[in-house]
Amino acid sequence: MRTEPAPLPSLRPVRLVRDVRPWGGPAVDVHVADGVVTDLTPAGVEPVPHDVPADAVVDGRGLLALPGVVNAHAHVDKSWWGLPWQSYGGEGGTDGRIRHERARRDELGIPGVATTAAVLAEMVRHGTTAIRSHVDVDLGVGLRGIEAVREAAAAYEGALHVEVVAFPQDGVLRRPGVLDLLHDAARAGAEHVGGLDPATIDRDPVGQVDAVLALAAEHGVGVDVHLHDPAELGAFQVELLVERAELLGLHGKVNLAHGFAVAQLPDARRADLLAAMGAVGMSMTTVAPLRLPQLPVAELDAAGVRLGLGTDGIRDLWSPYGTGDTLGIAWQLARASSLVRDEDLLRVVEAATSKGAWAVGRERHDLVPGARADLVLLDAENPMDALVRTPPRALVLGGGRVLHEA
Repeated sequence: MRTEPAPLPSLRPVRLVRDVRPWGGPAVDVHVADGVVTDLTPAGVEPVPHDVPADAVVDGRGLLALPGVVNAHAHVDKSWWGLPWQSYGGEGGTDGRIRHERARRDELGIPGVATTAAVLAEMVRHGTTAIRSHVDVDLGVGLRGIEAVREAAAAYEGALHVEVVAFPQDGVLRRPGVLDLLHDAARAGAEHVGGLDPATIDRDPVGQVDAVLALAAEHGVGVDVHLHDPAELGAFQVELLVERAELLGLHGKVNLAHGFAVAQLPDARRADLLAAMGAVGMSMTTVAPLRLPQLPVAELDAAGVRLGLGTDGIRDLWSPYGTGDTLGIAWQLARASSLVRDEDLLRVVEAATSKGAWAVGRERHDLVPGARADLVLLDAENPMDALVRTPPRALVLGGGRVLHEA
């Protein structure tokens, strides 16, 4: 386990990636200028332009090329990656884990720039080029966690795209002053504000949902609410989110994280709920939790509910598990959902890459002209092969700059 500071990427600008197979198709050369894909031409047909220096050319060796991985649900401020092993302790359950984390985080220096940088480096090594991270905002840390995440991300000079959700992990209403901190975070540039189990944490579902969505409408930011509550209790809170999103004009700006209830409802009830969510442009993110029913990807697609995948916490005081590999989470979702057909496996890869664009505010995130040059190379035959084997990432480009080279 590494204890020294996370190595910084070279950030070497790349102008040409030769001989790669986007999505497993024919081999092409990918041309890049100012961090954007400008053209794709048949591999090896055109000579290297005379104005492109040798160190700005990458030999892709016929590898599979995918768009950069989008981690749509992370907690990069919480990890103890790079520190000595931390044994699991404290009580179980959401409230128990919150208490344990509050008791130990200061002694571990969490949140901190060094630990955040270490976990960002692991995500990048696994092909991640864009992240939506929840960052704790509470009376103990204030906005210090957001500041640490911003500082750690700044080392990538924009080549790694990181958006922040100001996350009230300890509740919104039960801790007077937290709502004011969320307002401060939005004013300071947080792209989203969060919420957490309005019924079971704050014990005031209407109050929390009203407060968080009104805040988002006031500041023009997105909403990303953790919801662990099951079945009908969870569904009731989703309905509150739908109603307030419609009332406040937050179409397309509300995300439901986890949302275990959606997968636990009877088919007809779930179909109605998903239709209501789709009508207000609500999205969902999942970390494909084991031991729980998985979100039904095809049903979300049919209802127009966008889906993103994320790693959740990684080696933190909630759990020692996690590697930073969102493609591994895609594997877990596919395997736990018993997906075997090519079209279904491909859809899960898309959720982790091109179709995760919405989570970081992009309309387009793909290997096409005009898109940001976020690219990952893998030694795989096609996206389905990449999913089931999750091979090492050979090269990762973010905005046309080298984030990782094997």
